[in-house]
Amino acid sequence: MSLAALEPVFGATVASAQPLQGGDLSEVLKVTLGDGRVMAVKRGARVDTEARMLAAMATAGAPVPGVLHQAGELLCLEWLEDVRPSPAGWEALGAGLVALHEHCGAGYGWPEEYAFGPLPIENGPAQSWPAFWAERRLLPFLPHLPADLARRVEALATALPERLPEAPPPALLHGDLWTGNAVFGEATAWMIDPACYHGDGEVDLAMLELFGTPPELFWSGYGGTAPGRAERRPIYQLFPALVHLRLFGAGYRGLVARCLDAAGV
Repeated sequence: MSLAALEPVFGATVASAQPLQGGDLSEVLKVTLGDGRVMAVKRGARVDTEARMLAAMATAGAPVPGVLHQAGELLCLEWLEDVRPSPAGWEALGAGLVALHEHCGAGYGWPEEYAFGPLPIENGPAQSWPAFWAERRLLPFLPHLPADLARRVEALATALPERLPEAPPPALLHGDLWTGNAVFGEATAWMIDPACYHGDGEVDLAMLELFGTPPELFWSGYGGTAPGRAERRPIYQLFPALVHLRLFGAGYRGLVARCLDAAGV
């Protein structure tokens, strides 16, 4: 879909379109209009789903970029200037995330399927939270894993009723929260590129900890966590590790193995 389709929407010509890094699902551009307005434009087949996810997050009171326009394969978003993360920014990210998690759904999952790049993500409902994590987040990878890892993942999936809470509050999740999906302002932070569904809020925390350690002020903003979170963390980190292995290859086999080791299987 051509960017020229935006000109009648915004009443201005497209002066420039600068490609940006990121966007497994969509092309991402910094678009400047002839009147000087700047926005982020994503072009792809699933941008309508992303727009609905951002709207759900905004309704929950979470800080996200405003949706300026969405039609067909184009999504126009408020332009956010990114700065080096500050202590206040990390605290704001924690506060924004807990606001998101306090907004609960009727059950686990999401009304639409989604994807990470070419990898489909199943979001259909399940009878319990351990069943959802097993059936939607772990077992779909088995046909694509080496036999030794597949056996361990299957063993963990079978044990989930004893390892995960049966019915935690179905929090609204970002679904892919790492530092690259947070845009920091001077004393605030926005969450971008969601892969939303409803589930245990610890999923987002575990993802944020997979490749780094959030500073103490993040936890001040977020507040307390439930006992036993450290034991559940590698179980939740296993899903993004499996995603990385599937998308990017054998270099992530060690990450998958470390998550399984930490989970005790």
